[in-house]
Amino acid sequence: MSTALEVHDLYKFHPQGDEKVPILRGVSFEVREKEFVCVMGPSGSGKSTLLHLLSGLDEPSAGHVVLSGEDLSSLGDRGRTLKRRDGVGYVFQFFNLMPNLSVAENIGLPIAIAGGRPEQRAEELNELARKLGIESRLEALPHQLSGGEMQRVSIARALIGGQPLLLCDEPTGNLSQKAGAEVMQLLRGAVDDGGRTVLLVTHNPRDAAYADRVLFLVDGELAQDAELSGPGIRVEDVHAALANLAI
Repeated sequence: MSTALEVHDLYKFHPQGDEKVPILRGVSFEVREKEFVCVMGPSGSGKSTLLHLLSGLDEPSAGHVVLSGEDLSSLGDRGRTLKRRDGVGYVFQFFNLMPNLSVAENIGLPIAIAGGRPEQRAEELNELARKLGIESRLEALPHQLSGGEMQRVSIARALIGGQPLLLCDEPTGNLSQKAGAEVMQLLRGAVDDGGRTVLLVTHNPRDAAYADRVLFLVDGELAQDAELSGPGIRVEDVHAALANLAI
């Protein structure tokens, strides 16, 4: 099976006064096409920073990200933007919805940005909204939604674009346990039925158990000897790995 994403010796430093504080230190891994991979770690471990680098939203201090065969460091700003537009659906931790657009318009935004007409895919949009329980909110504006509803809109927006790779930053963090399970089943279905590739970052063991592989990020580094692989990863397995890593 082809490789959807390659990460080679990735470093990211943030300036703090006269010093450079390491956020990621030598992170390397691959994600195959049609694979569901979870990167798990506590808050502050570098998970969100990692996703920003993988999508081209930020540039690494050192190392390389290869997305569907292209090294992002070889592309200019416009090249990375186009690569992200065509290749990556992104579920942000803090929604990133357009405040002046309705729910339906926010969901259809990737289609419009790519030059399409969202109204031509109204049936798909409505079905996604139904599955996510926001079909009655399509005309609402983001400020009229709860945090959980805004997250569902963000997920629908990522799914409708049809991009082969979905990057998900704590997608159930603002949802109830029941709603969170429904979202994770939808992401699992995007892999099993839709042929998509999913990379999820989370600190939630229940979410991690939906993945084919679980990697553990600790203090900016991957714990090489702690990887879990499926099928059949159990929540108990994730808890045990976390206990062994003392995180």
